Amino acid sequence: MSQEGTQAIRRAAAILQRIAHVAEQEPPTLRGISQAVDLPRSTVHRILKCLTDEGLAHYDPKTRRYEIGMLSYELGLAVTDRVLQLVPWTTAVDRVAARANVTTYLMRRSGMEAVCVHKAEGRTVIRVIPVEVGQRRYLGVGAGATALLAGLPDETVNRVIAAVAPDLGAFADLSPSRIRDAVAHARRTGYAESEGRAYSSIYGLGIGVKAHSEEPDIAISIAAHAPEVNKTRIAEWKAIIEEEIAATHAAIRARAEMAKR
Repeated sequence: MSQEGTQAIRRAAAILQRIAHVAEQEPPTLRGISQAVDLPRSTVHRILKCLTDEGLAHYDPKTRRYEIGMLSYELGLAVTDRVLQLVPWTTAVDRVAARANVTTYLMRRSGMEAVCVHKAEGRTVIRVIPVEVGQRRYLGVGAGATALLAGLPDETVNRVIAAVAPDLGAFADLSPSRIRDAVAHARRTGYAESEGRAYSSIYGLGIGVKAHSEEPDIAISIAAHAPEVNKTRIAEWKAIIEEEIAATHAAIRARAEMAKR
């Protein structure tokens, strides 16, 4: 493939990632996408036209905004070995949500972002859902994404923070220094915590997990209504999460041993 062809694919991927990004309160416009990926509007429009023609993106002529297309969704349903490897962890998330009675997420690291690959809701009357399955958020934004960032080397952490800094104004109370403080806290305690920084009135708790990498590549996190949170509940949630992670690791090892026989 020529260099131009490779560049076009990279640009298309960047545009799709931006469309899927959770920081937006509503789907982005051509102007917003162009600014985010730092490309001329004419170039972005040409790529978007191709993406919408193929079904990878969708354009609403009334709002003039873009969303992820049905073909992107359909491709995501394909079952691969990598997808199957996540199944034990989606089950763990379901168990955490049932036991802790809070909304629980499985986040996967994807470049400078974390993508929600599974969500399970608790039974509380007030349900906190700051992110939906398939949505993306920058590393450092929210508990799960911060837990993933904390597991990376300092040099990488600094690069990520510098890259996402211009977009932090979209969140309740986030800044580069606050993200650095949150990373330091996560490394010190083993858990990332977010109380009202990404989204007001929401408390988040997350922990990185080394599922398929030497560095945490997935994270289990919870989101709760901040006024209902206290030290006792946080301690209970941590215990539940740790138990389910240990049980999942043990089950995976047991299946691997059986497969060798």
